[in-house]
Amino acid sequence: MRSLRLLAGCALALSAVLRLAALSVEEATIADLHAAYLGGQSSAREVTAAYLARIAAYDKKGPYINSVINLNPKALDEAAAIDAQLAATGKPVGPLHGIPVVLKDNLDAVGMPMTNGFQGWKNYYPPTDAPLVAKIKAAGGIIIAKVSLSEFAMGGGDNINSVLGGFTRNPYNTAYATGGSSGGTGAALAANFAVVGIGTDTGGSVRMPAAHNALAGLRPTVGLVSRTGVAPLDGHRDTAGPMARTVRDMAILLDVIAGPDPEDAATAKNAGHIPPSYAALLKKDGLKGARLGVLRQAFKPAVTDPVILANFEKTIAELKAAGAEVIDPFVVPELDTIPRPPQTRSSFKTDLTAWIAKHPGVPYPSVKELAEARLVHPLHQAAFDEAVNALPAAEDPRTLKGRKDEQTFRDAFNREMDAANIDALVFPTWAQLPAINGDRNTQITDDPKPAPNAGPTHLGSSLTFVGSMLQWPALSVPSGYAGEGLPLGLQILGRAWDEAKIVTFAYAYEQATRYRRPPPTVPPLVPGQK
Repeated sequence: MRSLRLLAGCALALSAVLRLAALSVEEATIADLHAAYLGGQSSAREVTAAYLARIAAYDKKGPYINSVINLNPKALDEAAAIDAQLAATGKPVGPLHGIPVVLKDNLDAVGMPMTNGFQGWKNYYPPTDAPLVAKIKAAGGIIIAKVSLSEFAMGGGDNINSVLGGFTRNPYNTAYATGGSSGGTGAALAANFAVVGIGTDTGGSVRMPAAHNALAGLRPTVGLVSRTGVAPLDGHRDTAGPMARTVRDMAILLDVIAGPDPEDAATAKNAGHIPPSYAALLKKDGLKGARLGVLRQAFKPAVTDPVILANFEKTIAELKAAGAEVIDPFVVPELDTIPRPPQTRSSFKTDLTAWIAKHPGVPYPSVKELAEARLVHPLHQAAFDEAVNALPAAEDPRTLKGRKDEQTFRDAFNREMDAANIDALVFPTWAQLPAINGDRNTQITDDPKPAPNAGPTHLGSSLTFVGSMLQWPALSVPSGYAGEGLPLGLQILGRAWDEAKIVTFAYAYEQATRYRRPPPTVPPLVPGQK
């Protein structure tokens, strides 16, 4: 890839490693880097070079994390410009001053291809930044790389189904999957290739890789963050979300990207719901007095790994020790009786068609042409073939019924949470351990069934569907490790626009437990390492 010419600057990167000896970029937070910049111990250019050196050493070599699709060829120049502005004014550009950021490659960023994980778009350059990307740049963030995803964000458990990108590997154990579809963002941040990143979440694609990579990752209420310039999967549920190694850094990124966008009608609903700063509200005792309901309906023992169940019992004890009042179990009767609302081909076709209309010059500019090209991953070809003849979403009976069922679920959850005076719901992010790369079909029950009803499998064991069908905010925060050193996640779900509340709960839990630790496959670089 042409952007890999950036790696010719490895000599600079290695000198940066030497100078940064007192400030390890591994696990560095936004506050750590800002203190170093303002104190003159380092610069944005040196830090960016150091992260590029880690990418060069570990992404396509060594453990072969394989998270990066394209590097930003101007990253070092942009970092130098930020350094110059600090030197001239004595003030940071903004809350992300000099902070390297990775973007899931379904977001538009000027000067870099937007592939959506699809080989047919590997040379497509969007004409403008997505508004949330523009906000990141205006806040001083440096887009260091666009990272891998399942093609068209059609993935969850594995993140391997991309002809363009191939497997992205879990840095905690490279035999295992990262989770998806934002697995590139998850793996890159876990491996310390950047400080913070953006994923997108339709059915769980921020929370799943956050859980599998020991990160904090938030699915916001639909409408809190602009979706303009984000390639859609299901515009009714799609949302971009912040991911980071710490809850505070995740909250700082959320502060930057939340807000209205005239081109995204859903964001009109966020008026009056955004505090001056999510990060400013974080408190170590934030769980004191919180009433948390345990949604055991979502992770019944028959489909949940005993390791997950045992870890979650420990998590409940930790929440109580941190001051929370735990209501266990909390029950929403409709969750067991109403069909789970689907993501339909009609929604996909309608929303992707609208996106294509705003992206002149994109190759294969229709669902029909994409299907006929036969360039998508074989796992997705049937989905495109079905989408060709799908009705518009506003006319499709299955889509319309699903949206009615979603509202029924929202009404039911609101009613039961209000009746029990519940602040938020808690349950694991995932019912099974991460899948082994390439293992899509292994059944996990003693009652095997033929395809297509062969579940449950590891790939069908996500517990993120609840927040997605409600379109409410939900996040994953590290909650421990299982065999093979694989991370586990606690999921916290709030009512619409309750981001401030659940982020505060997650911060208090993180501070009480501190489960985040760097993965063993990508250690700090040593002088001379290439």
